[in-house]
This record gives sequence, C-alpha cells and structure tokens, in this order.
Amino acid sequence: MEIHQLSAKYGWYWIANGFHMFRKAPMIWVLVCFTLLLIAMTLALIPVLGQFIFTLVSPVFLAGIMIGCREQEQGRQLEIVHLFIAFKTNVVSLVTVGGIYLIGQVLIIGLVMMIGGSQMTDMLLYGKRVDENELITVMDDMLTASLVALLFSIPLMMAAWFSPLLVVFHNLQPIPAMKNSFFACLKNIIPFQLYGILLIIFSIFALMPYGVGLVILIPTIFASIYVSYKNIFLGEEVKNSDEFYPKTDYQQANWSDEPRESRPPQKEESESKSNQNKISVEKSPLAAEGDIVECYQCKILVPKEEAIRFDGRFFCSDEHFREYQDSLDSDTKK
Repeated sequence: MEIHQLSAKYGWYWIANGFHMFRKAPMIWVLVCFTLLLIAMTLALIPVLGQFIFTLVSPVFLAGIMIGCREQEQGRQLEIVHLFIAFKTNVVSLVTVGGIYLIGQVLIIGLVMMIGGSQMTDMLLYGKRVDENELITVMDDMLTASLVALLFSIPLMMAAWFSPLLVVFHNLQPIPAMKNSFFACLKNIIPFQLYGILLIIFSIFALMPYGVGLVILIPTIFASIYVSYKNIFLGEEVKNSDEFYPKTDYQQANWSDEPRESRPPQKEESESKSNQNKISVEKSPLAAEGDIVECYQCKILVPKEEAIRFDGRFFCSDEHFREYQDSLDSDTKK
C-alpha cells in the first residue's frame, strides 16, 4: 500500500474540505453526530464498563461515518443508518482495533499512576488535600507523568487514526491497519502538526459561545479524516462537485447498439462523462496492473482499493453489495 507524503498546506486543506462536506448536508451531519454523542452519554451512565464498551465500538461508528462520507462524495445522501452500517461488515476487525486502543490507554493510565505515586492519585481521584511541601513533590510527579502520557498517547492515536478506514475500505487486518496508519501519520507529520494547531484554535473559538461552535466543528473533523485518507492513501482529491452521474449511465453509453448519430444529446453527454471517468481512473495512482476490478452486479470497472470485497467478489458500492446479499437471502429461502 502506497502512502503519499504531502506538503504542510494540506493541514488546512483537510479542514477546509471537511467543512465543505458538512456545508453540503449540515442537518444530517448534526443529526449523525448528535446520535453518536447520545450513544456515548448513554454508555457513560454505566460506571467504568460503559467507557470501555464505547472505546471498543467507536471504530465501528467511525467506519460507518466514513462510508457515509464516501456515499456523499459520490452524490448520494449521508444517512443516520451509516452510523451503524459497519456493524454488518468487518465488525470483528474494527472491534479488535478498539480493543488494542483500549489496552494501550489502560497501560498508559497505569504508567501515569505509577509515576505520579499514590499522593497524586489520591489528590486527583479523591480530592485529598496535601500541605505545601508535599504539593511541590506532587506537582513535579504530575508534570513528569503528564509528559510520559503525552509521549505514549500520540503514537497510539497515530496508529488508530486511519485504522477503521483501512479495515473497512481495504479489508486490512487490525495490526497491519494500525501499522499503516502510524506510518502514514509519521510520514505526514508536518501537515498533521498544522492540522492539530488549527483544530486547537478552532476549538477555542467553538467553545466561546457556550460550545455552540462544536455543532460545526465536530462534523468538520469527521469529514476531514475522510479527506486526509483520500489524499494520503489514494493520492486523490475529494470530489466537491454537486453533480453526480450514476455508473449505470456509463454502462448504457458504452454498450448501447444505437448508432452514435441517432443517440439523443443526453446519451452523448453521458458517454463523454464516462470517458472522463475512465481517464481519471487511468491517471489514479491505484490504476496499476491488477488494481482494477469488475463489480459483480453492474460490471463497472473500479479501483480495487475502493471496491467492497466479499466471498471473492467485488462490488463498486454498498448498494450493489446489499443487492447481492438480498439475492442470496432470497435464493436461500427458495
């Protein structure tokens, strides 16, 4: 898998294009993020265990949102069901990613508590008071513990950042997905630094009016993850055009037996768009030999990295994958 190294300006590009994706469907984006927040708050009512459960399944929710981003980019509608759609595919691998991240968090917290000592733990957890002499020692231990936590938390976050996307879009196993995610972030550390600084600044402004700005910022962050994934792993820009030409039109234009002169102008325009689509696929960094596969349902050629693979067959979209599953279910019932 090729990982592209990008310039620093992409740190701003990811946020700007993420906001553009949010602006195209703001209400549904807010609804999706609100639903995710509601799920997190509900699980938080379960002491300790609820937080563990949400950490385990959060990659599944993120993968679903990323599938929704791809649907929106292709001209279809982002829906609330996308939040749960990843539970139907790759759920074991996604939960494993969450489990590895959870174990890493627990180990980091244990290391922080060990470095900080019992006095820091009692002060933070139970509000125990200490005298001035003990306070200096506790603050020194707390500073050291914070630096250690930061030192280990950043690599862990880098390993988990793109992992759900690599699992759901490329069918990678958890360990290879986290490895590729880590090196992708490391290779693009400069744009990620700008990205992080800008997010801190925007977060400050978003929190000022009673946190109202988070309604815009949180969906923008989710969308920016998808934008950065396409830039780094696919070497492609996100299509921001509001127009979308269904792939079935391409098939009709390519395989129609009508003479070119007798075709209506709409068919000629569809054929022109189809040729442009083929050119863009050929120029894609993924268009090497063996990287183009045929959709089992509509027979359209798509990059292998973007196709959905199931039982040795490839599908160009979730819709065609569901149609294939429905046909299997109907055959089984007969």
